[in-house]
Amino acid sequence: MKVYIETYGCTANKSDESIIKGLLLKRKHDIVDSIDSADAAVILTCTVIGSTEQRMLHRIRELQKHPLKLVVSGCMASVQPELIKSVASNAILLTPRHIHHIVDVLENRDIEFTIKDKTGLPRRFDSIIAPISISEGCIFSCSYCITSPARGKLRSFPIEGIVRDVCQAVKNGCREIQLTAQDTASYGLDINSDLAELLNRVCEIKDFFKIRVGMMNPWSLLNKLNNIIEAYDNPKIYKFLHLPVQSGSNYILEKMNRGYTREDFLKIVSAFRDRYPGITISTDVIVGFPGEDEKAFNETMDLIKSTKPDIVNITRFSARPFTRAKKMREKIPTKVAKERSRKLTKLCKTISKKINQKYVGKRYDVLITEYDKKHNTFVGRNKNYKPIVLREKNLSIGDIVFVEITEAFPTHLLGKVI
Repeated sequence: MKVYIETYGCTANKSDESIIKGLLLKRKHDIVDSIDSADAAVILTCTVIGSTEQRMLHRIRELQKHPLKLVVSGCMASVQPELIKSVASNAILLTPRHIHHIVDVLENRDIEFTIKDKTGLPRRFDSIIAPISISEGCIFSCSYCITSPARGKLRSFPIEGIVRDVCQAVKNGCREIQLTAQDTASYGLDINSDLAELLNRVCEIKDFFKIRVGMMNPWSLLNKLNNIIEAYDNPKIYKFLHLPVQSGSNYILEKMNRGYTREDFLKIVSAFRDRYPGITISTDVIVGFPGEDEKAFNETMDLIKSTKPDIVNITRFSARPFTRAKKMREKIPTKVAKERSRKLTKLCKTISKKINQKYVGKRYDVLITEYDKKHNTFVGRNKNYKPIVLREKNLSIGDIVFVEITEAFPTHLLGKVI
């Protein structure tokens, strides 16, 4: 069978995609790049905000027009099955916890669905970047989040299985391992382990590779701060911290049910920067959350001004089904939310540009991880996971080159090989 696959959303979906491809190839099915030559299509969906949901529905409608078997996976398959069926009545739904059954559903097998760890399964990576899930689900119940009900309660995968998966990925040529989860700092809470132990074990693997640690909830990280900071000391680990704060207002954080305060966020950022000066800090902010008045928004602006994150992913609040925030009053007008998003974006671009300008003239070892076909350039990462664009032609993905930074932009650096 020829199978066409589309993947949207988070790194966890990309990890699931690698498993789906591995399982299909093991059973001698073919992965094709064109829907027109496929017998079946698999779409891994995202439904984190309303606009993404609408994009998914549009794409599902388009795929259904083709005379093929359609499998819908990802978060929508878990929490919005009726919505999917309303636009694609013949679609087969496969939740994230059941992706190991992909061959069964495509081959029309009569099976009983089970839940199992996502380790030890065949994988196929299409680049030197290997996204590998270390857990599924979440211990939190943030009032705005549809991902938590979609992915379920926390299920950490065994360290031994994760280590074997990383070993296999490195053996197959992968050079960047992206350890991913809904909250990597929660890893191990259900199996008497923790993220620091996992990182130490993964770093023991021989051969050259780098590790990007996925996002952490500040509450989870705060409880294990010293151990995780210590684990980050290994040179295999990119000095990169994705720490979503969501708001600088303690009042809004409480309404979001995030479990921490702005002071907690400040403490974590300060601790990491004290130990690793120059570490790249990435965070997420939701603007226009119900009840966010001017005072609350200004507190967010002030927090960003004081912490100066390298990257801020800004999202306007989107009321999602099955969440408490959807029922909250004190809605913020769209016009106001858009203006706040614009103001915050302007501030963040200014901060990012100033931070990146400090890299100009400095030299780094850079791992080339991508080729940008549109601009005919290569993209690599330095030890702080800064994206560095290189215009040289005689390079290859996987190369390690010595680079001088020549120019800075808010989103990336420009460099030359020396």
